[in-house]
Amino acid sequence: MLPQHVTADLTGHHGPARAVRFNYSGSYCLTCGTDKTVKLWNPHRGTIIKTYTGHGREVLDAAAARDNARIATCGADKLIRLFDVSTGNVIRTFRGHMERINCLKFNEECTLLISGSYDATVRVWDLKSRSFEPIQVIDDARDSVTSLQVTDYEILTGSVDSYVRNYDLRMGKLYQDCVGSAVTSVSFTNDRQCIVASSLDNRVRLFDKIGGDLLNEYSGHKNEDYKIDSCTTNTDAHIVSGSEEGRICFWDLVETKMTHTLSQGSKTSIIYSIAYHPKETCLLAASSDGSIKVWKGTERAKAE
Repeated sequence: MLPQHVTADLTGHHGPARAVRFNYSGSYCLTCGTDKTVKLWNPHRGTIIKTYTGHGREVLDAAAARDNARIATCGADKLIRLFDVSTGNVIRTFRGHMERINCLKFNEECTLLISGSYDATVRVWDLKSRSFEPIQVIDDARDSVTSLQVTDYEILTGSVDSYVRNYDLRMGKLYQDCVGSAVTSVSFTNDRQCIVASSLDNRVRLFDKIGGDLLNEYSGHKNEDYKIDSCTTNTDAHIVSGSEEGRICFWDLVETKMTHTLSQGSKTSIIYSIAYHPKETCLLAASSDGSIKVWKGTERAKAE
């Protein structure tokens, strides 16, 4: 079953909402935007818990540690800030990127932060060290690093230079594939066997992670100018993507047919960011008009 109706509107940002992210368990979510704030929500109740401030320009991404005690944020001010969740205080600030920071993730042990920037680098920061210098700088990209995903031994990146790069830290190998157009979003499927990549040619592509083979392409949405998220549903049965025309689109992963759409706002609004719950039929979507909606299945679907 796919999400059908809106159960909550997360209202509070002034201006476009740039990213929405679930925490590890899916109980809470983070949002951030052009108003320079990050907000922590209970999306299932539609209630705001806390607002975090400290960035000088728009906040482009946020991530929650597995223990829910820390939040990491990054933005156009070229800074990474690490917040204490309960107090809202900034624990640490990391500097080093030369341009805006588009994306960041904790590693699975939450001992490292990995960030990707418009300066075409990925930087790895040690949260246990007292040093404020990155422990590693990855500079294979030839243009802005727009998106990244991290597992216990992999760093997956997407870049405007049209490449998807997967760094296998365990084997010390780099696997890279040229998509042919600027890559705006990358993610692993939940079984970690495949890679989902969005690009600025109105396409979402599915690659085999090991062999790099192109398995499927998905089209019918609009993505020509902006960074827009894509992912799979919690069951890996469908591919999901935002669109530059106010829609959220779903495709059957195997048959590639667009099977379902959700309308969020006008045709001029851009669905920048989406996040799918790790276990439930629940989707979060953030758009350029500032709306952040929680989409869930029908009551009948919940009963099933």
